[in-house]
Amino acid sequence: MIFSTVLDYTVGRVIDHYRSHSVIPKIALIVSMVGNLGMLGFFKYANFFIDNVNNFLNLDIHFLQIALPIGISFYTFQTMSYTIDLYRGKIGVQKNIISFGAYVAMFPQLIAGPIVTYETVEHELNHRVETLDQFSEGIMRFIEGLGKKVLLANNIGMAWEAVKAMPASELTFVGAWFGIIAFALQLYFDFSGYSDMAIGLGKMMGFKFPENFNYPYMSKSVTEFWRRWHMTLGSWFREYLYIPLGGNRVSKPKFYRNLMIVWFLTGFWHGAGWNFILWGLFFGVLIIIERAGLLKALDKMPRFVSHIYLLGVVLISWVLFALEESSHIIVYLKAMFGLGEAGILSNQTLYQLSNYAVVILLGMIFATPIMKKLQMKFKPWMLYIFYVVVMLLSTAYLVDSTFNPFLYFRF
Repeated sequence: MIFSTVLDYTVGRVIDHYRSHSVIPKIALIVSMVGNLGMLGFFKYANFFIDNVNNFLNLDIHFLQIALPIGISFYTFQTMSYTIDLYRGKIGVQKNIISFGAYVAMFPQLIAGPIVTYETVEHELNHRVETLDQFSEGIMRFIEGLGKKVLLANNIGMAWEAVKAMPASELTFVGAWFGIIAFALQLYFDFSGYSDMAIGLGKMMGFKFPENFNYPYMSKSVTEFWRRWHMTLGSWFREYLYIPLGGNRVSKPKFYRNLMIVWFLTGFWHGAGWNFILWGLFFGVLIIIERAGLLKALDKMPRFVSHIYLLGVVLISWVLFALEESSHIIVYLKAMFGLGEAGILSNQTLYQLSNYAVVILLGMIFATPIMKKLQMKFKPWMLYIFYVVVMLLSTAYLVDSTFNPFLYFRF
């Protein structure tokens, strides 16, 4: 992180100082790109490439004994946004390395986003306005995120872990769908809960971080889903990769090529594994199909039909995301399509349903805007009681529980 900070601060000063020069700013930007992406590639993907070289060439190159620096995928993209936007002339140079370091190491969203471009907080870094109302809004937003993470994601996650641990021969049709629904809800509440906590902490300190989720499971197409899920990552790829490639202002073959490049890299950004690449390409193909004409057909269909389509393909995609072994993915998908060895239902699946059905149902309800609409009708004192109860329950759970994974920390 210190290396990224010093590198991009220095590059920024060089770009600003030699603004009128035709070559030096370009060289400085290339140094920033190579340095940042090289560091990300080394720490995150070196062993992945070694593993593939070993498999393809039948070699025995030893893995590098290195740990993945926590949050590197996020702060690398953030510092790159600074140098790119400065080169484009969209922002002013930051001459105070302490202020720039504060941007890079901003702890609320450092580990799992949202991805905050420098342009978003340029003014607030040195001219923040902090008010009591904003601070109280931040507290409430933080508690919402904490409740999502601790009370919903953790408990729903235990349902997924129970299904995931089952032998392949015992995975039923109902169990497979139940398990992947649990994973989908766990991932959403885990990640959106962390984003809510980060946005809340930012508000407490006078920063307005961008929203990262907008009820994605309410979408009726994959295109819409990715406008609502991890919105800051989508915005980053659109601004710094998709549009520079030409976006949709090119011929159709190049347009489809641009989409596949973006989605290949979106999958690869999430993790050093073929399952993540396959997951990204899966969405790329779906979005191309939608852009080729399916979107128009979905718009004409009843909302519940297009909504079922969206949920179906997204749940299939989460199988690719959640499971790393190709054999495990195939077995799980076969069970989802009724081709598994264990049939439709079993006593073990019924036991899992009886244990976790209530928390899954609660997750489904909270994944919709219903509670937000109800909150608007609450009186202030009722809201305060609600937040106090959520805070107390979350604290009690954290003290008592040992199951507290943060899924996006590994990315």
